[in-house]
Formats: sequence, structure tokens, C-alpha cells
Amino acid sequence: MIFGLQLIDLIAILVYFVAIIIIGFWASRRIKSQEDYFLGGRKFGKFVQTFAAFGQGTSSETAVGMTVIVSRNGVAGILQQLVGIFHLPFFWITSLWYRRLRTLTLGDFFEERFNSKGLAAFYALNSVVFFMIVIGLGFSAMTKTITGIAAKPVEQYTPAEKLEYGRALILEKLEGTDIDLLSGAETLQLEQLRIENPNKQFSVINEKWLIWIVAFIVIIYAVFGGLEAAFLTDTLQGIFILILSLLLLPFAFMKINHIYGGSGLSGIIETIRSQLPQSTFEIWGSPALVDFTWYYLLALIFVIFLTVAVQANQLVACGSAKDESTARFGFTTGMLIKRAATLIWGISAILLVVLYGSTVNNPDYLWGHACRDLLGPLNLGLVGLMIACLMAAVMSTADALMITSSSLLTRNFFRPIFPNLPDKAYIRIGRITGLFVVIGGVLIANQFDNVFQMIKLIWEFNIVLAAGYWLGMKWRRANRKATWWSMSTTMILFIVLQVVVPLIPGVKTNEHLLATVESVECERIYTARETDVQNRLDEIEIWNLKKAKGIIVGQCPETITEGQKFSKTFSTPRKSIFWTQGIKTDENGYRYGSGFLSLELVLLNALGIDLTRNPYALNETIRLLIRTVWPFLILIIISLLTSSDNKTQLDRFFVKMKTPVVGDRENDVKEMELSYANTNRFDHKKMFRNSNWEFEKLDKTDIKGMVWLSIAGAIIFGLLFLVSLAGK
Repeated sequence: MIFGLQLIDLIAILVYFVAIIIIGFWASRRIKSQEDYFLGGRKFGKFVQTFAAFGQGTSSETAVGMTVIVSRNGVAGILQQLVGIFHLPFFWITSLWYRRLRTLTLGDFFEERFNSKGLAAFYALNSVVFFMIVIGLGFSAMTKTITGIAAKPVEQYTPAEKLEYGRALILEKLEGTDIDLLSGAETLQLEQLRIENPNKQFSVINEKWLIWIVAFIVIIYAVFGGLEAAFLTDTLQGIFILILSLLLLPFAFMKINHIYGGSGLSGIIETIRSQLPQSTFEIWGSPALVDFTWYYLLALIFVIFLTVAVQANQLVACGSAKDESTARFGFTTGMLIKRAATLIWGISAILLVVLYGSTVNNPDYLWGHACRDLLGPLNLGLVGLMIACLMAAVMSTADALMITSSSLLTRNFFRPIFPNLPDKAYIRIGRITGLFVVIGGVLIANQFDNVFQMIKLIWEFNIVLAAGYWLGMKWRRANRKATWWSMSTTMILFIVLQVVVPLIPGVKTNEHLLATVESVECERIYTARETDVQNRLDEIEIWNLKKAKGIIVGQCPETITEGQKFSKTFSTPRKSIFWTQGIKTDENGYRYGSGFLSLELVLLNALGIDLTRNPYALNETIRLLIRTVWPFLILIIISLLTSSDNKTQLDRFFVKMKTPVVGDRENDVKEMELSYANTNRFDHKKMFRNSNWEFEKLDKTDIKGMVWLSIAGAIIFGLLFLVSLAGK
């Protein structure tokens, strides 16, 4: 055993590393220009484009994070991760836009559309920070899982680790005890241990060292090989990710049937029904799960649709295709495969919760524990293969985002400062900036406590940029001044101030800002399962213990039997209204707000709106909608109050966006010359003639693609609905 792994596992990992490094150095010898480095020479076909889109959109957190979300929210968590299926038909249209831009970066769009290098630089810097967070999220999810796979036996813990392990056991015991049965000293100890959050599990692999090693490998092949190396390795890594998606399923099936005495799929379904409460399979979320409700999910679908489109890697994924047909086919097919894989990860997560939900308290480590337990005893190198798959998942995202970030910084930040440099100089700048982007992702990965915190952060980050992109792309009246107002005010109100205001002394401990939503009781009727029967016996035991101590709370719960209808009363938790990471208690017992301060909700509260009476999810929905509507509202109002941008510039931009991309470069240049010579060339394609709106009429290809993708999305959603019904 080396690093807790068998030799055959280490060989599998080493072979994978050697293969991608060779690809990187091979690709580096083919780079002659910025277009070669940043967009792979725009020569990729449908196969590479498909797996490039799938790989760059899929990281470790999408599989590992699924177990975290499903353990918290059941099938509703799978639906949250699958919201992208509703975007698939629109991707068929937007993927065309990126290729028709014919630019190296999406920052170039802001420079060309609004004639502003400043807006392009602002977009570039904001996007780079976002991509570092996404890279950090992937690194964090990967390392937590791999270190979970290579967990230390308790007997090998160091004295310090044994001490922390002991404190974790105490915390586990106290959290499993009814609060009314704890003494004053035990209650204080519980609060202190929750703040400390001691680890119960330790690994023979150091998380920080593992992140740096994987980051170093990404730097070696992607920094030198550019986008061609990234996309070729993404094709290999995409295959690895599909293996990752399927590898645990058969072994989890077999173990569940072995433990619970079932057989086949029917045995799995019966076990799931007996071991998980019925509320787990409420597709729109049960009353016990406050993170997601149907209205929050609808708001999230809307927000993610707006923000995903403005991500710069979308242009890289589509703009590197040889023509627009390849771009839209490759991108949408890759996204469709991702949605199908997401459903598989969700099903796997349910099985893992059945197997290990009661023994692995930290859901961040659930996938890793399962890999070690299910694959390790076989000694076939499958653990090494799983680790290689996890690394492939994070690398396929990190390399694409690194190249995207380096192109943004080079083209839209450094090029205006250092103009007219030769291509070799800009490629060198791109390599250096890419190095720092990956390092930034590593540093960010070390700042978050868990995967779920980071997932929620990236959902909303790009709302700052969304209005400028969408209205700039389709509304002639959108101008440079309004876009600056939209971006800057959104950045200040919803990011800068929400970080800075909590630093003011007294804000975190202000009693008004420590308000919580009221706890609401609601009743649901379920059919009792084995787990419900055991939970009811535990409730009766706790009631009897309280009675023995002179604490009487209502009537003693009645016993129930399997198959019996019973009512269950849920009391929703009193969650913080204004603080993104809730309310915590310091070592002196004083409460304080943690995370960012939601100023939009603070303003509503100051206007006299009582947010304490709203469900937590409703307040979150209101917050999402306010920060989504604001930048669009500001851009529209300022645009209408100020003059339009230069008409000639606008005509050239919009005729370009109507001109189809031809695969042959010379012919495409000729088509663009014809369009620039006659900017009214494609006005017959406009949906709203003689208006400022630049929507094009849908042709047969547009409609056919949207219909097929809608059908494919409906099938995936239907399968999720069947999973929900099977669990009930």
C-alpha cells in the first residue's frame, strides 16, 4: 500500500498523467498564432466539440456535489442540478451567436458592440474571478473525494488527530441527543464544537498537496499546449467522466441487494422505499427541505439561463468549431450528455445515501467513502481508475477555463496596455496569466468549508454582466453609458457592499440583522416505512426520557407499523434572513452573522416588509429576482434617457451576427465583405422589421433542433419523475 492505494491503482493514475502530458507537448509544437493558442485554430469537428463542451461544463463537483445536495434535499436536489434541461432548446440558438461573433474572446464582443475597451477589461476581470471560483470548486470537490478514498484507519491517527477525532465523536453524540435532554454544560459544549467543526476522518493524502499536484499537471499540458491540448485531453477526459458516472452503479446495486436480501431492480426499489422516508422523493421538495421549493427552482432556472450565456467559456466552446453547424451540434450534444450523466449521478447519490448516509456524517466525503468500500476490495485498479476519472473531471474544466481566462486577460486587459506586440509575445502573456489563474483557483479552494457553499456562490455571480450581454446582443438602443451604469451599480450593490458592510464594527452582531424566519409547522400524510417506524420508536424513547426528567411536551407519540398511514408534522428551521451562511455563536456565546449580507432584503425590511413571516425559500426567491431584474432595469432606463451608439458601428455589428459562418476561411471573409458593403443585406430575416430589436426569424434548422432538444430534455425529466414515483 502506497498513500493508502494498491500498486495497480497508482499505475492507472500514472498512465493517465503521462498520456495527457504527451498530448500537451505535442499540441504546443503546432501553435503559431493567438488563434491557434486561444481557439485551437478554429478547426475542430463535431466529435471533439461534443466532448469539449461536455468536459468543460463538467467537473468533480457535478458528481460529488450531487451526493451533497441529494443527501440534503432528496430528489428535489437532482432537479436543481438538472435545471439546465430547460435551457437546451435555447442553447441551439445561442451557440450560433458565439460562432458568428468571430472574435477570440467574449470580452471582444463588449469592445466591438459598445466601442469600449474599458467594458471589455471590466468583463474580463469579473469573468476571471468567476472562473477561479469554479476551478477552486472543482479542486475542492476532487480532493475531498480522493482523500476520502485514501482514508486512514483510526489506529494510524496521530495523537493530534485522535484528539480531534474524539471531539468529533462527542459532537456527533450531542447532535444526536434531543436538546431538552442536554445539561447546560453539554449545550455550551455543543455550540463550541459546532463552531470548531472537528474532523472525524483523516487521510494519508494531504488535501493541499493533492490540489497543488493536480494544478501543476494542468499547468504543464494546458499552459504549453493551449486550447488544442485542452480540447484533445477533454475528449479523453470526457470518456473518463462517463466511466465515472457509471462505475459505482453496478457495485452499489449488488451491495444493497446483498445487505438487504433483495434481487434485481425490484429489490433495489423495495430497499430504497424501506430505508428512505417518502419525503425524500418529493420532486418539488418536502416541508423539511427549505433550500428548494418549486418557486425557488423556477427563479433559479431563469437566473442560470441568463448567467450561463454570459460565461466566456461558451464562446471558446463554440467559437473553436470549424463552422456554425459544428458549433451548435457539438455544444448542445455535449450539454445533453451532461444532463443525462447528471441524472445518473443523482441515482447513484440516492444509492450511496441508502448505503452510507447513516455512517458518513459529512456528505462531502460520501462519494470517496463509497469508492473505497465498493471498489477497493476488488484489487482491479478500479480505485485508481476512479481517482483518474475525478482528476479528469476537474482537469477538463480547469484547462478550458484557464485558457479562457488567459485569453480574456491577454486580449482585453494587457493588449490595450501593450498594443501591437507580436503574436509570440501575446501567447507568452497568455501562458503566464493562465498559470496565475490556476494558482488563484487553488487558493480559493482552500477558503471554503464545503462544496455546497461554493455551488451556491457560482449560481449568481455573473448576474453583473448578464444585462449588458443580452440587451447588447439583441437591442440596438442598449448603449455604452447604460451598460457601464448597469454593471457598476450591480457590482457595487450586490457584491462589493455585501462584502464590505459586514466589516463595519457592530454590523455582524446587530440584533435587527440577526432576525430569522419564523418556524412554521405543517402536516403531511405518508405511508410508514421501516425507517419511519424506527424514527417513531426513537421519538417515543426521547419522550419517555423527557418525562423521567420532568419535561413533558405534548402527548406521547403513538407507535406505527409499516404500511400504515400516518401524519408527520414538520417544523421548518429558523434560518437567517440576511446572512448567506447563517448565524453562528462565538466562544463567548455571542451570536453573529456569517457570510455576505443580503442588502436587498435589508432594504425591504427597512421599508416595513415583514420578512420573518415568509418561508426561507420565498425570501431567497425575492433576493434572486431583485438582483436579476436590477441590472436590466438600469440598462433599459439609462439607454432610453441617453443617445444611441454610432449607427454605422451598430449596422456592422448586427449584419455580422446575421451572416452565416462558412467553414472555408477565405469564403467566410468574402461573405463578411459583402455584408459590410450592404448592411441591410439580411434585414428580411428580422422578426420585428423597422424596430430596434434584432431577433431573427426561426428557420427550419432552428425549429428542428429546438424540437429535438425539447424532446430529449422531456425524456430526461420524465425519467427523473419515474425515479420520484418509484421512491414513493
